[in-house]
Amino acid sequence: MALSIIFVVIIRSFISFFSLLILVRIMGKQQVSELTFFDYIVGITIGSIASTLSVQVNQNTLATLVGMAMWILLPLLLAFLCLHIVWIRKMVEGEATVVIENGKILDNNLKKVRISIDDLLSQLRVQGVFDITDVEFALLETNGRLSVQKKSQKQPVTAGDLNIPTQYKGLPTNLVNGGILLSDALQSLNLSKAWLHHQLMKHNIHDISEIALAQLDTTGKLYVDLKGDKPYYIIDTTT
Repeated sequence: MALSIIFVVIIRSFISFFSLLILVRIMGKQQVSELTFFDYIVGITIGSIASTLSVQVNQNTLATLVGMAMWILLPLLLAFLCLHIVWIRKMVEGEATVVIENGKILDNNLKKVRISIDDLLSQLRVQGVFDITDVEFALLETNGRLSVQKKSQKQPVTAGDLNIPTQYKGLPTNLVNGGILLSDALQSLNLSKAWLHHQLMKHNIHDISEIALAQLDTTGKLYVDLKGDKPYYIIDTTT
């Protein structure tokens, strides 16, 4: 009897795991730090239903799967409505609340969002702000994070402010990862394996399997990090 129950639990766990994987893929990706409280509760509920399907052998499998699917479909429906109907979006997701304006803490708004001054100061410090008078606006977002706009005279100077021309800098391309040559990445850049070996030989690197990571940026600099405690190299491929 015990072995048969264990076997049933294993089978139901497989069903639960892959059903949850498929349904979550349908639901879409979202960073945990960007989840609203509602999204958080929905995630917990779906996980609870999945665990029930896995170990509660007296529960009907199909009915539990239907319940889990409904908890996926309803948030999707609500997300669709939120995209098209403003008042539903405000009701479900809420709105950002201004908590500091021109260096002044708005106490009434702090009370509405139930955030203490100590918590506000802590979040400001995380953003690198230690003087409230430096803040033009601070808003508490619907995900609980604080967005801060510093006063113009307190913001760092950029190249644009100084009218200094800059070059485009895109994303680097991984050519080797974990000792494995990424041939598709080389082909996408119209480069060959022989070209890569030629660049690596500039620092007497003979074996690609010794490389933890090799990246080529848009300026032609090849970053090569060797496995273990060995050094890294930056190779200028334009010379």
